[in-house]
Amino acid sequence: MHITILTIGSRGDVQPFIALALGLKQAGHIVRLATHANFEAEIRSLGLEFALLSFNPQEELQKQAGQALLRTGKNPITFFLNLTKMVKPYLTGLIKEAWEACQGTDATIVCIWLMFTALDYVERLGIPLYIAGFQPTIPTRAFPSPNTPPELERLGVIYNRLTYSLILFLLWQLFSEPTNEFRSSVLQLPPIPFLQGALGRINFWKLPFFHAYSREVVPPPRDWSEYTHVTGYWYLDKPANFSPPQDLIDFLAAGLPPVYIGFGSMVGEAAEATAEIALAALANTGHRGIFLKGWGGIRNGNLPDNVFIIESIPHDWLFPQMICIIHHGGAGTTAAAFRAGVPGIAIPFCFDQPFWGYRAAKLGVSPKPILSKELTVDKLVSAIEIAVNDKAMRQRALALREKICAENGVAEAVRVFHQYLTHTNSENLEAKKQ
Repeated sequence: MHITILTIGSRGDVQPFIALALGLKQAGHIVRLATHANFEAEIRSLGLEFALLSFNPQEELQKQAGQALLRTGKNPITFFLNLTKMVKPYLTGLIKEAWEACQGTDATIVCIWLMFTALDYVERLGIPLYIAGFQPTIPTRAFPSPNTPPELERLGVIYNRLTYSLILFLLWQLFSEPTNEFRSSVLQLPPIPFLQGALGRINFWKLPFFHAYSREVVPPPRDWSEYTHVTGYWYLDKPANFSPPQDLIDFLAAGLPPVYIGFGSMVGEAAEATAEIALAALANTGHRGIFLKGWGGIRNGNLPDNVFIIESIPHDWLFPQMICIIHHGGAGTTAAAFRAGVPGIAIPFCFDQPFWGYRAAKLGVSPKPILSKELTVDKLVSAIEIAVNDKAMRQRALALREKICAENGVAEAVRVFHQYLTHTNSENLEAKKQ
């Protein structure tokens, strides 16, 4: 089969889909991955097809609207207002490029951010659709949506379930106008009713939904349907020919395991200020450190000799060699910390980052997360001391590592993908059109 995968976002949003694409390729399929230009060389080098989605989240986060988004914190209403300002000007072009990427394909796998438009593509093309996400997305009474304050789960089952309806409704408002315009002008399909959105069609067509995280981290709720799957993480291992820089090898060998500091896709003044506080806290503890620049940076490039700075490095090689991992709480980085068996300290900015920091603390493998806007040197020093010296926490992190390493999320996703080929995914779409 020819399979198209659509995804947008940071490396943490794209890299797991590369791992899935390789799993599907190994199973004999031809896979096209549609995403941003900065991943093209890597994708093609792995024998995968590439299609361009020209929206660039790194550039957009550096602009005024993107910086406002990163300052949102845990307020979902403000978050989606800022998200709309950042993304809406690009949606028409993004929808068109994603449609073009789906031409000539036999099945489509799509990230949750593009599921609204992909539903329209497969309605017209009559091909199977699989939706995938790195956070819980289907409504449940067990816990609130990861895009809302996680600690408010104490409000109970009604609140928890309503948060998902709110988030999906807000997302649909962002996509509804350009989606319905595309349905009318290109697909020649009637508009989607204002209140229907995506969830109603997902349920009607009984579309399979992959949650690409470990059930050891977030157990599947009992009120999810049989079409909703928790596969395990989709890890992309370092290349077979990977060779770390010699100066980094020398640094690691020169002393005790260091503290990792990195904030991934976070950019701008908030990321710089957070990095500087983290480096100051590190100096107060006396630990060595490795600072990964990611999309952000620091104002002062004159780092002490006991801090090694690097642009990028495979997490599966570096993280097991750390004493603790200070990060932004992104789904991908959190997953890598779990796999390494090393306590992490989450400093969330926005998106689902507070959820993953909260979940790690609830599992007892990390100290409580510290929101970036509430971060101080003293708070982080205290968290570092807990992560480094709490033996029970470190044992729990190692035990979680063993359970996660026993899973194979990519293999499970490929298995479920094939399972649904014998079901009526595409037949449901045909019935809907009739």
